Amino acid sequence: MTPLPMLHWPRTLFARLALIFCVGLALAQTLSFWFTMTERNEATTHLMMGYIEREVTSSVALLDHLPPAERAAWLPRLARRSYDFILGPGVAGDPPDARLSAEVAKSITEGIGTAYPLTVNTVPDKREHLQVHLTLSDGTPLTIDIRPMPGVPLSGWLPAVLALQLALLAGCCWLAVRLATRPLHQLARAADTLGPDLKAARLPEDGPSEVSRAAQAFNAMQDRIAMYMAERMQILASISHDLQTPITRMRLRLDVIEDSEQSAKLRQDLLEMEKLVKEGVTYARTLHGAAEAPCRIDLDALLDSLVCDYVDAGQAVSFDGGVAVALVTRPQALRRIVGNLVDNALKFAGAAEIKTQAGRDGRLTISVLDRGPGIPAESLEAVFEPFCRLETSRNRHTGGTGLGLAIARQLALAMDAALSLSNRSGGGLEATLTLKTGSAGEAREVSPSLFVNKER
Repeated sequence: MTPLPMLHWPRTLFARLALIFCVGLALAQTLSFWFTMTERNEATTHLMMGYIEREVTSSVALLDHLPPAERAAWLPRLARRSYDFILGPGVAGDPPDARLSAEVAKSITEGIGTAYPLTVNTVPDKREHLQVHLTLSDGTPLTIDIRPMPGVPLSGWLPAVLALQLALLAGCCWLAVRLATRPLHQLARAADTLGPDLKAARLPEDGPSEVSRAAQAFNAMQDRIAMYMAERMQILASISHDLQTPITRMRLRLDVIEDSEQSAKLRQDLLEMEKLVKEGVTYARTLHGAAEAPCRIDLDALLDSLVCDYVDAGQAVSFDGGVAVALVTRPQALRRIVGNLVDNALKFAGAAEIKTQAGRDGRLTISVLDRGPGIPAESLEAVFEPFCRLETSRNRHTGGTGLGLAIARQLALAMDAALSLSNRSGGGLEATLTLKTGSAGEAREVSPSLFVNKER
């Protein structure tokens, strides 16, 4: 036997509140309707008992005073919706045991039982059916055939009105929940758009006091974060500027020293220090934001010019095909990302291959592949952290500051793109940059010739 699937609790706050309110309103309306109908049926039953008692007593007295020949003609006139009269002994049966039948029998007995001895019994039927047997003063048997009504029938329009009322309440509930949860949605969207550029749209500081206070706090938090990031970039830029001067003096002093093994090593150390300072400032700038405006570019031309630069420098870099897609992005940031990935592949594998592929979902991937030693699976995400260096793959000969992949990841986030690493089958590493293609919109046009032989 297959078990029934379990009901899953909705994940969103909007769905949960809407479900709770709608179910609560439906249950409350159902209980209210049940209580109303129960009270209505009880009141109707009491009224019907008194009515039957009076009407049956009057009808039996009338039939008793009429001549026997005229009684049959009066039977249709005395009949009602719930009972009629039969001149005869009727049908025998068991005493009534249903609640409504017992009340009807008690009411008739109290009305005419003192003047006319009578018996009451049920009649087999699909619904409650009973007969009251008595004898008139001239000895004529009379049977009262009764089909008790459990209540007043409902009007045909009542279900439609109830459904309309429930739909109206559900609509009001949906509107109230949406108004209550919309500020949370706006807050989450603002938090998601608060990327490395720190240029997320400010939340409107209106609405209820609680919502306004939360919006003010979030906007103030954005301002503080932007201020802290600006201060950090300023500090790094100042350090870089101050370090450039002593580094330059040390290099000039080395130039006047006779070449030796020690001077060559010192010169190499100074170059590494200068590179580390520059990379640190570049990483800080990528965190603070990118001033470059998006524009429409020819991706194939950009990648081809980048590969030509490497080939002219004697590096083994190839570009496999193209996608012929117009892309709206930040060209210099994209060039920096791909360049960092290619440099990484050249350091550890000596060669790099660039591939592009356009997907059906409107996304475009740029892959940089190599046949180097790869990266342990547990470190594929860790290498994106600043100053993370894997000792198994980096040394003084390969160099590296530990900021190349971190800068590439931050630039990708600023472009609303995704950068990931994966080990290739057969050895090597594949770096994949996933971009969103789109229309140019208001982006400015960039000629493909701008990318030819452009220095990185």
